[in-house]
Order: sequence, then structure tokens, then C-alpha cells
Amino acid sequence: MLRFIYSFLFTLLAFTLTAQERADALVKDLRDLDSQNVFVVAHRGDWRNAPENSLQAFKNCIEMGADMIEIDLKKTKDNHLILMHDETIDRTTDGKGKPSDYTLEEIRKFHLKNGMGRTTFHPIPTLEEALLLCKGKILINIDKGYDYFQDVYDMLVKTGTVDQVVIKSGYPYQKVKDENGEVLNKVIYMPIVSLDQEGAEKIIDDYLTHIKPVAFECCFSQVTPEVPRLLKKIADSGSKIWINSLWASLNAGHDDDRAVDLGEKDEVWGWILEQGASLIQTDRPVELLEYLKEKGRHD
Repeated sequence: MLRFIYSFLFTLLAFTLTAQERADALVKDLRDLDSQNVFVVAHRGDWRNAPENSLQAFKNCIEMGADMIEIDLKKTKDNHLILMHDETIDRTTDGKGKPSDYTLEEIRKFHLKNGMGRTTFHPIPTLEEALLLCKGKILINIDKGYDYFQDVYDMLVKTGTVDQVVIKSGYPYQKVKDENGEVLNKVIYMPIVSLDQEGAEKIIDDYLTHIKPVAFECCFSQVTPEVPRLLKKIADSGSKIWINSLWASLNAGHDDDRAVDLGEKDEVWGWILEQGASLIQTDRPVELLEYLKEKGRHD
């Protein structure tokens, strides 16, 4: 019996080390400017096959070989961080109201809905649960979560996942520095910039001057003359480019549905690659992984 226990523990340890090696490789690749691998970022997890922002949606992403998942945060009445995109739980669960209306114990009694709006058996996860599930296996992007920057950092430290998590916001550098300067340089922070909006270049310049982010998330509803110029400026600076293929207003019409439903993958994902993207956030992670592997841009 003792031999069996030792064998089980050895196997578990070996698996953990292997998983951690994957996370370490992803972080190294994220920082490698010469890497030709393109990161597939799954928007709210694999929400077409599991409820968005659910642990099952993240498990699916790990199993399919996605590189990063995107999550959103809210706080309960008793200050627990949970995964939730909307201001209320109405759309995504069988409950009603704001997350802040409930304690963690109360909100855990509700169940998530799937993409068809059907109630499932999946509870609303906490940030801690998501971090522990993904630890060593896949990177995490916290999108809607800037308001809890310090609390998030504390949880990253607690779970040992600081190096696996990207925190983002669309705020200028000085605001982020003033509000979260104590932890800004301790995490992987990524600015979101609308390239076709006035003031985009100043936002980029300020970040490049002070922290030189590993990447910029670049959004644009149309390809103005400024868009390719700023994309080149970011690439030349040594930061990587993140482009969303989620819906048309984020990428000037080069979106996932066009790629998959109309079969125009080269016109969409191929075009995004031509803009210099090293990270693509998608609602079609399986199809994008297949495409990138065919093009030799993903292991």
C-alpha cells in the first residue's frame, strides 16, 4: 500500500512539473521578440462548449492547447473576487441582481447558463479557483478587473501565479501609475489602445517611455492611415501586438465569424498576422489553432 502511495505521489509530482514547464515556456515565448509562435487567447474560455467564465470552459482550453484565457472579475458583498463579465448576474446565471448584492456563500447557490441561455450545473467560480486550475498549464488575461488591481495581485501572490497572469486596462500610464504604482512593475501589465482614436500615440509613447509593455492590445474600427503607422511603431519598439478577432468593430471587419462562417480565414486571421500580431484573442479557439498550425505559426 505504501509503495502505491509513493508511486501515486511521484506520478502527481511529475505531472505538476510537466505542467509548470508548459507555463514557463509560454511566459518565455511571450517575452521572446524573435518567436514566430502566435498566441491563441480564448475569450471568456471555450464559451461555445461551456458557460463563459466557467472552470469547464478553461479546462476545455487547456485540453485543446490554447495559450491564454481571458477572464472578467467582480466582487461579492463580502469582498470575494468572482468571475463575471456583466454588472449583473442576470444574463449568465439563473439569478438576478449585482454580484455585490450577495455574499460568496449566497452567490454560489446560483448556476451559470450556457451559450444557449440554458441553466447548467456549473457554479460561479472564484478568481482563486480559476488561478489554481490554470496554474502551470495556461496563461490568464484579466480584462475587466482593473478596479481590483491590488486585490488581484495579492491573490496572484497567494496562489503563486504572478508570472502567469496579464492584467490590462485602457487607461493612460499616469493614471495607472498613480493608482497602482506599487504593484505595476510586479505584474505583466498590458495597455489597451484604440489606434483610430485621438490621443492613441501619446498613450503608446507614455507606456513605452516608462515600462515598455510586453505587448499592446490594439483595437480599431477602421483602418485609418494612423493604424498601420502605430502598429509598426509598436512592433519597432520591441513590444508585441495583440489584435482581437472577436467582432468587426475591434478589427475593421476582420472578425471570427467572417473567418469561420464565410470561410475567409486568410482574409481575417491571415490579414491580422500581416499586421504583425503575435497574440490573437478569439471566440473560435479551435479553428484558429488549426489555422495557425497549418501556417506554421503555432506548435
